[in-house]
Amino acid sequence: MTEVTAPMAGKIMDVKVEVGDTVNEDDELLILEAMKMEMPIVATASGKVKEIKCKKGDAVGADDVLVVIE
Repeated sequence: MTEVTAPMAGKIMDVKVEVGDTVNEDDELLILEAMKMEMPIVATASGKVKEIKCKKGDAVGADDVLVVIE
């Protein structure tokens, strides 16, 4: 199981995947806005999305778990 975490504090602008989706390493999972920049958060491993721990508009902190891939 792989946990994808936020690299820094910010706001979730968009979630690109749903629970049950199959993703490959480096696929875009969501968009995080931090310091007035939008940055894509990508899968760190291939697998199936088991859990999404955030939604559009959520404020997240550095190292918060955003998506769980199994």
